[in-house]
Amino acid sequence: MTAHPTTSISSLPPGHGAPGGSGRRRSLPPPALVVVAHGSRDPRALSTVRALLERVRALRPGLPVHLGHIELNEPLLTDTLAGLHARGTGRAVLVPLLFGRGHHVKQDIPGTAAASPLPTRVAAPLGPHPLLVDALQARLTEAGWHTPADGATRRASAVVLAAAGSRDPESRADTARTAELLAQRLGVPVVPAYASAAAPTVPEALRALAGRGRHRVAVASCFTAPGRFATECAAASPWITAAPLGTHPALARLLLHRYHQARTAPAPAPTSPAPTSPAPTSPAPA
Repeated sequence: MTAHPTTSISSLPPGHGAPGGSGRRRSLPPPALVVVAHGSRDPRALSTVRALLERVRALRPGLPVHLGHIELNEPLLTDTLAGLHARGTGRAVLVPLLFGRGHHVKQDIPGTAAASPLPTRVAAPLGPHPLLVDALQARLTEAGWHTPADGATRRASAVVLAAAGSRDPESRADTARTAELLAQRLGVPVVPAYASAAAPTVPEALRALAGRGRHRVAVASCFTAPGRFATECAAASPWITAAPLGTHPALARLLLHRYHQARTAPAPAPTSPAPTSPAPTSPAPA
């Protein structure tokens, strides 16, 4: 996103600026926050994401908060950015409502942003981060999880962290790091598992834990909203399954945290074009 320095009153044309020429500086409005959701055919997903955005707006009154989808739901991100540009919005920060670095975060969202005339920055995904772990732990507790106090029960306990999955190794690394942070909180092993595109699946992770004598296993849902993946993972659970993160306050705070990180990060240095070699000359005729 192009940096926009604060405009001095003295540099504005006559008739603009603070009354009486006080010399105060006028700040540009903050960039719009565009939450980028994946999209789902499950109607509960869209209503959940909209409710999450309302919680974000309640935390930051006056901040323009918008929604764009990668696919499956309207508004699509391309339409959201086009609408903001048409209404004269100066700039925007795109925050992925996704939990790791995968194709959508590294390719789809930056590609859509680059094709838009609206100056934008793309924030980091939501995971890994302690606020994400706050939400995961809270949903587990709501479902009935209590970290066991005695050693024997603790040795029989574990958690499977169910995530969407990706072929991108950095996405899997992010999920694994989130699992590590959650394990530190809970005091039991947390195994990352996936609904698609990566291994182990949730049933595979549950079988592996049972083979190690861990039969008291809960499933933590690293999903924003109800949908096919969350439903399939819950169906595999032998015990308690946490609800999707939905409108948990920590998730709303994390969206704002990623927004501020991206907004205040130094602008990337312009890249110089690679030097070109001079064209070869044809040999002189004999």
